Amino acid sequence: MSQSPLRLDRLRDFVGALGELLDRHDDEESVLREGRLLLHELVRHDDWLPEAFARPDPERYQQYLLHADSRQRFSVVSFVWGPGQTTPVHDHRVWGLIGMLRGAEDAQHFEVSTEGLRPLGEPQRLSPGQVEAVSPRIGDIHRVFNASADQPSISIHVYGANIGAVRRAVYLPDGSEKPFISGYSNQVLPNIWDLSRESVPA
Repeated sequence: MSQSPLRLDRLRDFVGALGELLDRHDDEESVLREGRLLLHELVRHDDWLPEAFARPDPERYQQYLLHADSRQRFSVVSFVWGPGQTTPVHDHRVWGLIGMLRGAEDAQHFEVSTEGLRPLGEPQRLSPGQVEAVSPRIGDIHRVFNASADQPSISIHVYGANIGAVRRAVYLPDGSEKPFISGYSNQVLPNIWDLSRESVPA
């Protein structure tokens, strides 16, 4: 992983390209298909995420906002997992793309049945450079955990809304819902717009 200079232009280019994609398409299938390629291009490089947005916390996973679209059409978040950390079973209520930047994570998908929560298949491993999609249309309920018991992992999430303000749900074993709004772990954002501080290769 390169320490300096940070390639913040990669994040800026991703944000611009995703905004242009949403200008062209308003159907979820096209957004997920083309957005997956854009996110793959971002996470196949590990030289752009500032250290302040890559710090694990010993108590719980961190959700750092990296960018929010001015019309709240999408948000970009870094999820930082300490060793062994996991989420509860939860949903998103909007489309999402998850790209693995560093380490690895496992996701167990669920459905709600008359008997309560039912796991769907085996946990799926996400490794650096890989991208997966979620949405209420294709499957939106899962539990995610750091695949490593001794090192942090970082994934980059893109959602079709300002995800920190979306009213979502955690699911209990009987399938009942507990509403929550996640918020974010940070108070400031990375400055991707100060081009004077960059030395971008030609």
